[in-house]
Amino acid sequence: MTEPLDRYHAYKAWVNTPIEGVPEVSVVIPAYNEEIRILPTIGAIATHMSAGGRPWELIVADDGSTDDTVRLVGDLGFANLRVLVAERNGGKGSAVRRGMLAARGDLVLFADADQSTPIEQFEMLEAKTAEGFDVVVGSRKAEGAEVRHKSRLRRVLSWGLHTLVRIVFGITVLDTQCGFKLFTRDAAQELFTTQRVDGFSFDLEVLYLAGKRHLRVAEVPVEWIDAPGSTVSAIAVSLLFLRDLVAIKWRDLRGQYATPRSHHDKEEGR
Repeated sequence: MTEPLDRYHAYKAWVNTPIEGVPEVSVVIPAYNEEIRILPTIGAIATHMSAGGRPWELIVADDGSTDDTVRLVGDLGFANLRVLVAERNGGKGSAVRRGMLAARGDLVLFADADQSTPIEQFEMLEAKTAEGFDVVVGSRKAEGAEVRHKSRLRRVLSWGLHTLVRIVFGITVLDTQCGFKLFTRDAAQELFTTQRVDGFSFDLEVLYLAGKRHLRVAEVPVEWIDAPGSTVSAIAVSLLFLRDLVAIKWRDLRGQYATPRSHHDKEEGR
């Protein structure tokens, strides 16, 4: 009984007492019309992260929700929870970018509101940052990943898009789109300051930029469950993904991704 009681006290302390100084971890949740599942998601994340006994913050990056998402989160009044309200729907990439750039933590995780990848997978990604990786990607395709309830259509479309990404962009990450990624603060600031795609394909753009900046990227197998209640069409998203592929390549050819060298380049004298 001691452990559950300790977890409860840690959760209550996080809810009621503002942390002092800079948080060690920031968790960013992009949210668009998530009134049905945002509270359970916040509860699950807050319970797990608080049990770690270190300072952390939670950021809900609203994407212009037209339901009660913003009101429900705001009414919680949690001491270490912030809501970034958007005036209009700008796209998932826009919401994640605002959240990542507002984050103050030494490590910054973005996690989808549907908790398809449970927050309990966080420590596996964190272990890779301790090895010196700048970006750690939760993966549904790396060896050891556990994927449940993913439709055959989603599997086929995913395979086709990954093949295209590998050939056109040279990205070797097997799963660019899983909504569970961890960044060091320096990497988050560098990548999301440059990132421009506002839609679902922002993950691909971020990983492409990470390669161009010579940042160290790791891929970690995670548990993933196709959460019920999603209103996203796999075919529609795939078509938008293809459109964004063209836009990313065009921006790169025009030199729009040129930025100062990364800290790794400076250290290695590139």
